Amino acid sequence: MITDSLKDCVLCPRECHVDRSIGQKGYCKVSGELVVARAALHMWEEPCISGEEGSGTVFFSGCSLGCIYCQNYNIARGMAGKEITIERLAEVFLELQEKKANNINLVTPSHYVPQIIQSIHLARSNGLALPIVYNSSAYEKEDTIRKLEGYIDIYLPDLKYINPEPARLYSGCEDYFKYASQAIAEMVRQVGEAEFDNLGRMKKGVIVRHLLLPGYLSDSKNIIKYLYDTYGDTIYISIMNQYTPLPGMKDFPAINRRITEQEYEELVDYAIEIGVENGFIQEGETASESFIPEFNGEGV
Repeated sequence: MITDSLKDCVLCPRECHVDRSIGQKGYCKVSGELVVARAALHMWEEPCISGEEGSGTVFFSGCSLGCIYCQNYNIARGMAGKEITIERLAEVFLELQEKKANNINLVTPSHYVPQIIQSIHLARSNGLALPIVYNSSAYEKEDTIRKLEGYIDIYLPDLKYINPEPARLYSGCEDYFKYASQAIAEMVRQVGEAEFDNLGRMKKGVIVRHLLLPGYLSDSKNIIKYLYDTYGDTIYISIMNQYTPLPGMKDFPAINRRITEQEYEELVDYAIEIGVENGFIQEGETASESFIPEFNGEGV
């Protein structure tokens, strides 16, 4: 089944039609082999995901979106990571459970969905009992997300753009919102309203992240409004202020700066004004903090 999915790969909206089973690489820049850059406890997710112990994050190499401002660019472009088997990935999940992780957090997993399903099945048959988090850009095909039903407990997608112009300029996909909105709808259908344990850790549910980009405050307001109008309090909305321009951003002057405190406060105030209650915000100088671990193969 895995080989069939990869022979003519159309897992993501790019629909590259390459044969990843024989080593060909499409837009995601990885073949059919599982490539993982890091597997370790991670403290910088939303509080209900990280908790006190940390989220058991597994960072996969490659990415089907490829935002020009991505801070994880070295793994997103497939330049870091170690090839492992499905069996080894299942062992990694169990090792993170032994380290008291709150969950298994699959970061940028879209292009490995067939292998991940098998790994989860194998790990669960050997005692894995943690919630599984699917942490993605939301540039997904609804059909691919549907395959994950019963395997994923918590969906943690982005909703980056509603306007096709910045989606085209910065991520090369003016159809981003079309696919992301369909994918998020399927995620919500699968897991429904959020549930938490007595320590406030999420056991199931959907948290949609939105990163405010400099100069796109009105678009961000439209995204928050769309999410709240569509899902109300069924989902949580995480409004992020940690955008940090990379050296190459000089070619994109509109986003070659950090957002201002005033921009972020205006977006948060807008969310409150329209009624958003289930949300997360970032406080302090998060743009100057490092949320990026070393992708040195730890735990792989």
